[in-house]
Amino acid sequence: MTHHPILRDRLKHLLETVLVRGRIGRVLRPLVAGRGLVLAYHNIVPEGGRIGGDTSLHLPQRLFAWELDFLVEHCTVVSLDRLIAGPASGDRRSQIAITFDDAYLGAVTAGVDELASRGLPATIFVAPAFLGGGTFWWDRLSECGAPGPAPAVREHALTACRGLDAEVAAWAALAGVASRPVEPHMRVASEEELAAAVRRAPITLGSHSWSHPNLTLLGSPEDLSRELTAPLSWLRDRFAAVQPWLAIPYGLSSPEVERATASAGYSAAFRVFGGWLPDPRGNLLDLPRLNVPSGLSRNGFALRCAGLLS
Repeated sequence: MTHHPILRDRLKHLLETVLVRGRIGRVLRPLVAGRGLVLAYHNIVPEGGRIGGDTSLHLPQRLFAWELDFLVEHCTVVSLDRLIAGPASGDRRSQIAITFDDAYLGAVTAGVDELASRGLPATIFVAPAFLGGGTFWWDRLSECGAPGPAPAVREHALTACRGLDAEVAAWAALAGVASRPVEPHMRVASEEELAAAVRRAPITLGSHSWSHPNLTLLGSPEDLSRELTAPLSWLRDRFAAVQPWLAIPYGLSSPEVERATASAGYSAAFRVFGGWLPDPRGNLLDLPRLNVPSGLSRNGFALRCAGLLS
């Protein structure tokens, strides 16, 4: 049984290589010409930094740089507001917007450095409760050598603990679930570091709720409202480059969450999965993105941006 995941990964990489060399992606590219795709990144690990925690979220800087160069060569990288507005008529390349969830320090520094050197826009979704060195339960509770927490731990954290970091930490301590220290780049940036990022590159800020809960399981409409209104107010009081956009924590939404999101003044909300944007855009409070995990190969990235395997 232990060899099956390894075999599966090798077969996946072989398939991706065959598709790229067979130029199937090039054949399919006209099918996505002019269409929009929002990429969802999390952290960027600076050169020399160690990858730990939920390893799927922490992408090496060198690989991120390669992905940006690929996008510049093969796609049209645009700001998120332009992508939300709809496809640009006459553009024969896919249109890509870059986003980051969580405001990890590595993303705000090494990631923004790569964007700035290419003049590329991006959006960072911020959960203000964690700014200034906070850490996330999914990094602290990840099993050593595993891509994240055990499935049972993740399920309990998202349901019984409602995704709330303090509740997850208290339960983990009682349950004897090991909590591990995280690398400096895996902590959340400070307000000052976020401000420096906005000065260095064309960065827009959006909300990732106040404290990253499972919004579908909060106890009352008042709790839900506070989680959605507080981050927008906090960001607008401190930054000019703020848009009323929400990256839905964990990608978990519901009709009730959508109504609360609209009432809080958001004009768009994004899940962390789902692939290409629909044309026409449809429900702007339930828009898809393509998550870009650390374990995605270069061929896999290229095929997804060509409209295959997304």
